[in-house]
Amino acid sequence: METYEEALSWIHGRLRTGMKPGLARMEWMMEKLNHPERRLKAVHIGGTNGKGSTTSMLRSILQEAGYEVGTFTSPYIEQFNERISVNGQSISDDDITVLANKIRILADEMEDMPFGGPSEFEIITAMAFYYFAFVRPVDIVLFEVGLGGRLDSTNIVHPVLSIITTIGMDHIQFLGDSLADIAFEKAGIVKSGIPVITAVHQPEALDVIKRTVQEKKAALYLEGRDFNGTWTASTTGGEQFQFDSPFSKHDRLETGLAGLHQVKNAALAVMAADYLRVFYSFLIEKEHVEFGLKNTRWPGRFETLSENPLIIADGAHNEEGIKALTDTIKSRFPDKKITILFAAMKDKPLGNMIDELKSAADLLYFAPFSFPRAAQKEDYEPFASEKASVVESYAAWIRNFKERVLKDEVLVITGSLYFISDVKNQLI
Repeated sequence: METYEEALSWIHGRLRTGMKPGLARMEWMMEKLNHPERRLKAVHIGGTNGKGSTTSMLRSILQEAGYEVGTFTSPYIEQFNERISVNGQSISDDDITVLANKIRILADEMEDMPFGGPSEFEIITAMAFYYFAFVRPVDIVLFEVGLGGRLDSTNIVHPVLSIITTIGMDHIQFLGDSLADIAFEKAGIVKSGIPVITAVHQPEALDVIKRTVQEKKAALYLEGRDFNGTWTASTTGGEQFQFDSPFSKHDRLETGLAGLHQVKNAALAVMAADYLRVFYSFLIEKEHVEFGLKNTRWPGRFETLSENPLIIADGAHNEEGIKALTDTIKSRFPDKKITILFAAMKDKPLGNMIDELKSAADLLYFAPFSFPRAAQKEDYEPFASEKASVVESYAAWIRNFKERVLKDEVLVITGSLYFISDVKNQLI
């Protein structure tokens, strides 16, 4: 493959293999690549919601303290390359091409093996490990789990710290149909003796995590028990809160990400920074935490796409995410007319998500879009009503909204992050 376009086409072409849970392929590739995963100082971040925001906030704090921070995240919003980044700067097209060629040699060899060739996500994960170990070494890498945890391709890493953000009913076809089952998969990232920081609160999920941590002889730092983030006010661009842990106290912190739920994500990030400072001698001062949080930016998380008219994009792609979004809408815009444009995957609990959106929306529109698992017109029609309808072309609909919008009207575009990516790339 000589060009970036060819490399990207090959990587995306591996989607045909589907999801392939298990670590055998990753372990084989890591051995062939001289075990890059063993050369990294890493934080492993799993959970149902909040992984991306927590990763972004912790990166920003560490970067403010002068460290070079690698991040591996998914999915991307604006460009594929952002999945592998250093201090928020995406990997170059040339490096993607070189890495893809290196991994393809292994992928071709694996086709004839019992476990078969790697999936798209496994290829990207292997590229990230090799990049941070040998091509662009950094001080620390933040690895975001792709799906679940126990069998996720990132779970070959042996981190210095693990974070489990929240647990919710998502991807039940892969992870199980109870909170306990899903917690078991998420807790699969817990390693022997490696501390865990979490904001999980449901008793049945927390019991699983506590039991796993005890079995692994690891320390557990629980939000609400061992550290606290207490919301105090909303600002134009974020949330204010107080924070206290066994290691620090902040009377006033402010997030650069809006949404009441971001306080918990921020508290996780601050607690992680505390841990790295106290136990790994990271030189993180109070002002690094303060400025790092305030300067955090993360696309697709209650992101303002337009000031006039006010258009907000939020990748709330499951029930818990939708509930957090509607709480934020009601808190921030109690006197505004709210119009919501929604697009989700057809394997999500559409009825529950739509009912929650209706509680915050004056008008609700459903947007079919081009993606293999995206819900289409026929999936939305059972939920249509006088105040909820399907649009034929969301691009044309948004242009029309901009022309006719009323002074006190807010448009919230939400649902799948793939949809948010589509909207941003095409229209904004």
